[in-house]
Amino acid sequence: MSNSFLSKDQPDRLSKTSRALHWLIALGMVALLCVGIIMTENELWNLYDLHKSIGLLLSVLIIFRVIWRAVNGWPHPAGHYRPVEKFLGKITHWGLIIGSVLIPVFGMMHSGFSGHGFGIFGLELVKENPDPQRVNEVLPIWEAGYKFGQAGHQYVSYLLICLLVLHIAGALKHHIVDKDKTLLRMLGK
Repeated sequence: MSNSFLSKDQPDRLSKTSRALHWLIALGMVALLCVGIIMTENELWNLYDLHKSIGLLLSVLIIFRVIWRAVNGWPHPAGHYRPVEKFLGKITHWGLIIGSVLIPVFGMMHSGFSGHGFGIFGLELVKENPDPQRVNEVLPIWEAGYKFGQAGHQYVSYLLICLLVLHIAGALKHHIVDKDKTLLRMLGK
């Protein structure tokens, strides 16, 4: 097997690219989900720009991962599983991929259409729409669009949390019960 970072997955070993994308996106999504919940539950709006900036950067990796999966294909199972296990694994993996794409899309819709705009660490990508009558307030650009984005961002986030728990439980089942190499392969061993 080639040692190149962009080499393809092998049946018994995942490439460095697959492993790096998996762990960077996983850790980033968990961090953003935690910050998002803490931010909204405690009204810590000073975290909003950080949340949006990291989310936008992570979305670039997510898009690359979708392209990588489309070109490289899905990893081969590390063992022999019952049809129901294969089905649950596929649903979970597809849900994680689709959810990780939809969360930033809905977040950008919410922020952009609400008039708050968004950017990356001060680099404005979509401008705020300031309210000329009220200082430090913004005017929504499209109320239905931002409400749809807000609901989508929230509900897909909760769904993703459920899928992450299921994914982690599945990985632990593979490692502890099945004693296969699924988790070790994702760790590069």
